[in-house]
Amino acid sequence: MNTLYDSVLAALGLMAAFDPQLVSIALRSLAVSGLACLLACLIGLPLGGLLAVLRFSGRGAVLACLNTLLALPSVVVGLLVYLLLSRSGPLGFLGWLFSFQAMVLAQTVLVLPVVVALTRQLVEDADADHGEALRSMGAGPFGRGLILLWDERHALATVVLTSFGRAISEVGAVMVVGGNIEGFTRVMTTAIALETSKGDLPLALALGLVLLMVVLVLNVLLGVLARWRRRLGGRASSSADPHAWAQAGPR
Repeated sequence: MNTLYDSVLAALGLMAAFDPQLVSIALRSLAVSGLACLLACLIGLPLGGLLAVLRFSGRGAVLACLNTLLALPSVVVGLLVYLLLSRSGPLGFLGWLFSFQAMVLAQTVLVLPVVVALTRQLVEDADADHGEALRSMGAGPFGRGLILLWDERHALATVVLTSFGRAISEVGAVMVVGGNIEGFTRVMTTAIALETSKGDLPLALALGLVLLMVVLVLNVLLGVLARWRRRLGGRASSSADPHAWAQAGPR
């Protein structure tokens, strides 16, 4: 396998044959990132919605910290989670280090700021458009946040897909806390790094192609959602008329 052409052909052969090692690594990667994305969204969507409508002292500092966390390197997240889960760490009693659970936790921590920041921006924009109408009907910050979260549910689907793409493409955090153990904690990104260093280019290329396919599917879904939102009128479909809100409630 000295040429790129031969390596690509071998990689396509592994994919066509559904090579067990390739399938196992791909499924594990999808499971880790999918579960991490789910946990991050369960926490981050309501948190971002509340942060968008609440006004409190120090809010600017909180937003500055949130924006800083968006650029936090994945290896730093991995190091922090490693320290938490190490034997002398506060969560060491869980025994999660170098396990599936540790990788999920690391990716959840990595993706959570993305979910919160994007959700806050969406809901804050919606609040600027329709918040006055909701306030005129007596809706408080919590109720307003929930209504706007529901009203922006189509846009929030884009947040979910974006967070999943961020999770599945990262390598540093899962490498640090998972250990890249074959058959247990090896995912696509860490396997690509390992197989490339070993010179097993066909498997590395096959995993890279699968990862590219996953990212391509995500981009297609994002495009479909964008067209769907435009067809539904996006936020313009949200009635700014307080009487319409009173009659229909959140759509």
